[in-house]
Amino acid sequence: MRILSNEIASHEGKEVVLAGWVGARRDHGKLIFIDLRDRRGLAQLVFTPEKKTYAEADKLRPEWVIQVKGEVRRRPKGMENPALPSGNFEVSVAEIEVLNHAITPPFPLESDGYDIDESIRLKYRYLDLRRPRLSRNLKIRHQVSQFIRKYLGDRDFVEVETPILTKSTPEGARDFIVPSRLQPGKFYALPQSPQQYKQLLMVAGFERYFQLARALRDEDLRADRGFEHTQLDLEMSFVGEKDVMELIEGLMTALFEDFGKKIYKKPFPVIDYKEAIKKFGADKFDLRAKKNLEEVALAWVINFPVFVRDEKTKELTYSHNPFTAPRGEDIPKLLAHKDLENLVSLQYDLVCNGFEIGGGGIRINKAEVLEKVFKILGHSKDKIQKQFGHMLEAFRFGAPPHGGIALGLDRILMILAGEEYLREVVAFPTTGGGETSVMDAPSEVDKSQLDELHLKIKK
Repeated sequence: MRILSNEIASHEGKEVVLAGWVGARRDHGKLIFIDLRDRRGLAQLVFTPEKKTYAEADKLRPEWVIQVKGEVRRRPKGMENPALPSGNFEVSVAEIEVLNHAITPPFPLESDGYDIDESIRLKYRYLDLRRPRLSRNLKIRHQVSQFIRKYLGDRDFVEVETPILTKSTPEGARDFIVPSRLQPGKFYALPQSPQQYKQLLMVAGFERYFQLARALRDEDLRADRGFEHTQLDLEMSFVGEKDVMELIEGLMTALFEDFGKKIYKKPFPVIDYKEAIKKFGADKFDLRAKKNLEEVALAWVINFPVFVRDEKTKELTYSHNPFTAPRGEDIPKLLAHKDLENLVSLQYDLVCNGFEIGGGGIRINKAEVLEKVFKILGHSKDKIQKQFGHMLEAFRFGAPPHGGIALGLDRILMILAGEEYLREVVAFPTTGGGETSVMDAPSEVDKSQLDELHLKIKK
């Protein structure tokens, strides 16, 4: 039965079977050493001239897939490698089988890969992911997801998946749209967030919901933002902003400390939006005096305006999203259409080491208030009904007070893994120009597909 590289220490003196990829090769006089790589790390294989496997080992090349059988023995004194779990042992190979050959990789896999051109790394991402650094990052991603699920599950949250095909509504960024074959001329949108669905789940009485949700936005790309990302999305009923903030503060503290990070200050500082703009010039900032990689400085930003002026149109738009509630004392002003630019919302953002890693708020749960917000934003009655009538109707069936937050999982992982670019913590990211890894998308489609969707390309 096959064992993994990190298990050989418990099989000293026994015959074992290992399988994996050929890594580094070293010829020491009459001995050939091969590093065999599997999902748990490296095991040193030894080939000696008196065995028939010696000639076969001489033919092995990097990244060939092999299976070997041999005896586990201790390495000679002074030849140990304390950096490896299996570093005190090696396998003297008696049998070898080449499971698959491999052509020469287009770049080295032993290095950290930072100096390799992004486009070539993403073209051969399945090779790039063999790199120990990236393998480690994806394992951290898995561990973080498991940690979050357990933490929230222990606190009575229910994980619910929401649709990927949904309705196009104005939520701040361009939608990715999908044409409907069954209803020609109509389109689905891919979700920018599960915002409306999670509020509908509160109307449904779930009270505590979460999911690790995929969110897609057709917006300009940068180091910490792609077309698609994963967010920890959650919502709670019968809560105020302090309830949500306390839950998230507990989760983030437990998560970062579990992964060996030191929290700069506890409890997290709470900073007024206007104070943040005045002091830092932005509503995201880094509180650390020295940029220690093992330290994280988290802080809350509160008291955002409900409405702001669009820089281009000079019209009022929402600061966070149209579903975020104003403070209770500001709702009469909103309904009376008074002092709109001085209304304060129940929004709260979470920043960490210069990144905005989360944003949320207490939601509007009354139809008349939500409808008034859309009117202030310039939507006609017909447009409001067409785009948001389902939400207004749902709220009239008894929507509880509720609020929540969305945390950017990719940005949190960048901080945990010490990476500067989002692509380093995502399995198959897009390039800076928006092309997908490996798959060569976006791409043209057959005319027959366009015809079936009643579409025509305008040139």
